[in-house]
Amino acid sequence: MVEWGAVIVGFFLSLIFPGLAGTVFPGYGNILGLLLAGFVVGIMVSDGAFNGFWNASVAGAFGGIVAAILITLFGTAFAGLAGLAAGILTGALLIISALVVSMISMGIGGAIGAAIAKN
Repeated sequence: MVEWGAVIVGFFLSLIFPGLAGTVFPGYGNILGLLLAGFVVGIMVSDGAFNGFWNASVAGAFGGIVAAILITLFGTAFAGLAGLAAGILTGALLIISALVVSMISMGIGGAIGAAIAKN
């Protein structure tokens, strides 16, 4: 079952943590930030590893979709119609890749966090 409070917090953390961790650890900071955001969601859920994985995956999916929308909007604002076309193409590719990466990274972190919080 989805706990929307934890998902909303995880959504905001999935936008903030990868940026912060990416500046500190340039090579792998984004994945580490998503893993930490999922870990926080898992601790908030604390209802078993599967529920932690599920809630963190939903939060990661929201984060990936919003990032794709922002890329499309900023591309349109800065480059007009060509930016819109590039933003839509990039956004579609980003949604697919970001959903997979965010859901897996945050899901693993959520499962670990929920398993630790349950014990």
